[in-house]
Amino acid sequence: MENKTILIAYASMSGSTQEIAEFVANEIKHLGQPVELRPCREVDHLKAYSAIVIGAPLYMFRLHKEAVRFLQRQQKSLVDLPVAVFAGGPYGPNAAQDAIEVQKNLQAELAKFTWLKPVSVQLVGGRFDPARLRFPYNLIPALKGSPASDERNWVEIQAWVRSIPDLLKTNITSSAG
Repeated sequence: MENKTILIAYASMSGSTQEIAEFVANEIKHLGQPVELRPCREVDHLKAYSAIVIGAPLYMFRLHKEAVRFLQRQQKSLVDLPVAVFAGGPYGPNAAQDAIEVQKNLQAELAKFTWLKPVSVQLVGGRFDPARLRFPYNLIPALKGSPASDERNWVEIQAWVRSIPDLLKTNITSSAG
């Protein structure tokens, strides 16, 4: 019997992407699909999974380094698996306007992996809390003085998650047939 478990692999700096990954995992589980949630750095192999959802934030126009390492390390397996990607990004008072630029940055980062053909790529809003800044970001006065904000739209994220199992099944069927 073929394993239908979906892996939700994530990278997170201050917990926001992890919270989204947990939400994604719970929603997929609620849809009746087996799911496993793991940080990218803890995933050794993908043999046990039928599909992968990767979540990572963009920082300073770049995909989180743990997500990049995961993609590099798992390339051979990911080529043969359906993959969906979500990325945390814009936050603050200009989040809506910034989303266009962040979406371009996300596409440019994913384009570096020419072999990666995600069935879906979703940019989700980000959360920013200056109290959670770590080195070296905590040394940047403009960031330290910025107000906290949370631009994650859980209704939109839920709608995207509900489309994932069908997208992944379609990809599995088309690649197997």
